[in-house]
Amino acid sequence: MSATPAILAECLVKRYPVFRGFRDLVRRPFDRRTVTALDGLDLRVDPGRVFCLLGPNGAGKTTLIKILATLVLPDGGRAAVDGHDVARDPARAKGAVGYAVGEERSFYWRLTGRENLEFFAALYGLRGPARSRRIADLLDLVGLEASADLRFNAYSTGMRQMLAFARALLAEASILLVDEPTRSLDPLAADRIRSFLRGELAGRQGKTVLWATHDLGEAADFADDIAVISRGSIRLSGPAASLAAGGRAALRRTYEQAVEESEAKP
Repeated sequence: MSATPAILAECLVKRYPVFRGFRDLVRRPFDRRTVTALDGLDLRVDPGRVFCLLGPNGAGKTTLIKILATLVLPDGGRAAVDGHDVARDPARAKGAVGYAVGEERSFYWRLTGRENLEFFAALYGLRGPARSRRIADLLDLVGLEASADLRFNAYSTGMRQMLAFARALLAEASILLVDEPTRSLDPLAADRIRSFLRGELAGRQGKTVLWATHDLGEAADFADDIAVISRGSIRLSGPAASLAAGGRAALRRTYEQAVEESEAKP
């Protein structure tokens, strides 16, 4: 086992304030109700692994990924990527990870795919010929070189997701965080993205991929390791070959049992 895990979370806690209406704020101005998104979560991901995170809506998957990407600060515990603490050393932690989110709001619709990458590359400090070469290489890598000069609003959902991967790889990070990358995609586009993550990024380039998904078959077929998260903590984790030894049906039974047990606890 590697001395330095690619991703490490220990007793991680995150709480969000509960949204309150105006009348409630006036009646109880000092009430500080919160909802717990992460509740003492522990996680270890070794370098070069494809680690699938399974869990129902509201389980804490996105919150965990945002903490690892330095977008959200934890309220307790600690998290580190490539040995860099996300709270104490956010600059180095941010440089170690690429965060691929397919939300269309995070791109500029009137800019082309290339222009979008040029904008985000500038935020990473890439300039001049080095920036142009890096963008050209990434567009080729994700298969968008022929459509690089089309406006983003002309891209299909699958093309937008591939552009999100290109953006996440601008800084040449060793760890890629992806949150439901195949959601809303047709089967062919979804298969292409799965093969890209597993075959190209993890297999050929040796990157670590933390992959949040709702798709049990996706996890069974493409993950090295799987963890089930429910109610803000990891309920079950292990090698995919073990957890999915009986195929997708066996993984579904294991997953459902872990989630049901967590929801049965007070």
